[in-house]
Amino acid sequence: MSTVPPPAISVVGIGADGWHGIPENARRTLRAAEILIGGARQLELLPPAECPGERVTWPSPLRPAVPGLLAAHEGRSVAVLASGDPMFYGIGRTLCETVGADRLHVLPHPSSLSYACARLGWPLEAVETVSLVGRPLASLSASLHDGRRLLVLSADGSTPAEVAALLRDKGFGGTRMRVLEQLGSERERIVGATADTWPDGRSDALNVIALDCARSPGAPRLGAGPGLPDEAYEHDGQLTKRYVRATTLAALAPAPGELLWDVGGGSGSIGIEWMRTDRSCRAVAVEKSPERAARIERNATALGVPGLRVVTGPAPEALAGLPAPDAVFIGGGLTAPGLLDACWDALPTGGRLVANTVTLESEALLADRYRRYGGELIRLSVAQAVPVGGFTGWRQAMPVTQWSVTKSGVGA
Repeated sequence: MSTVPPPAISVVGIGADGWHGIPENARRTLRAAEILIGGARQLELLPPAECPGERVTWPSPLRPAVPGLLAAHEGRSVAVLASGDPMFYGIGRTLCETVGADRLHVLPHPSSLSYACARLGWPLEAVETVSLVGRPLASLSASLHDGRRLLVLSADGSTPAEVAALLRDKGFGGTRMRVLEQLGSERERIVGATADTWPDGRSDALNVIALDCARSPGAPRLGAGPGLPDEAYEHDGQLTKRYVRATTLAALAPAPGELLWDVGGGSGSIGIEWMRTDRSCRAVAVEKSPERAARIERNATALGVPGLRVVTGPAPEALAGLPAPDAVFIGGGLTAPGLLDACWDALPTGGRLVANTVTLESEALLADRYRRYGGELIRLSVAQAVPVGGFTGWRQAMPVTQWSVTKSGVGA
């Protein structure tokens, strides 16, 4: 017995040039659609005489409304309007997740970034993109590096001035900014200045920001790899120090899209640097002290990963209900009853666990787990050169014992 598949949902990209910039095959789709769904600005770009279908404006918030809105028009020909390329920070992703890629017929338009690179003479593959549409301004901070070219998708006309203020605050006031407005339309224009001299007024709501990042002399240099300077963090001494932190991140081996539990978060440094390795990496910091939990949130915002989730409460109780991790770091509280076992049990096969300690009691626990599960047990010692009278000597920090292990399916 065969069933008739539901009609495809057409997703049509449209630019600031409106109907005139839409190719003929996409125009035919829009003419034939019974239902036209899009933002108010997008729908206004379609001439009623050409596109007589019923017009439906996206509600706000958009994402939760998508399943119900599509279900309400099931069985009718639907065309969804999208800005530029629907699959580039657009509605296409949400529609794929809702109805599946096989239900979609996507007709893309050049994205605003393609237009921007064409105007600037920048190779698109050599440019990093940061979207501030529905995302915190602070998320731009992690991408600021001297000499880097960035394209920033603005939320609205106030975004350029907000970006300029952030650049000044982060020591990138000399960055050359260019705001490209109404790309592809007759009203297209480019406005340029440095972040230091950028005015406080609003730009056109439809804009992309191009940044030639330039770090000011004396501004802190924060690299892309693990092991940021200790001074980059606000802390009360509860901080995994720089060189131990770099070794710890190497053992945790973050990969794109993975989730870390940072248990005993302290200042949040491990979770923060895990997330800085890739924009898709996620982390949950678990910290029992409310004061330290608030500090973790401030550090995450300052260092460009405001999406770090902070759970306040003692472990292992605070771990209940968290999504399964790909890796776990335990930086404190190892002697809490049941903590090590709860973290181990939460890991899937192939998951990694790394635990650091400076006490003999916790070291004994790690030695026991090393005998049971294997992995690697090492001791890290760091000494710094310091003045000794008129000479120089070594000051030894407390040695750190580290157990790292990958969970196998055998004996787990």
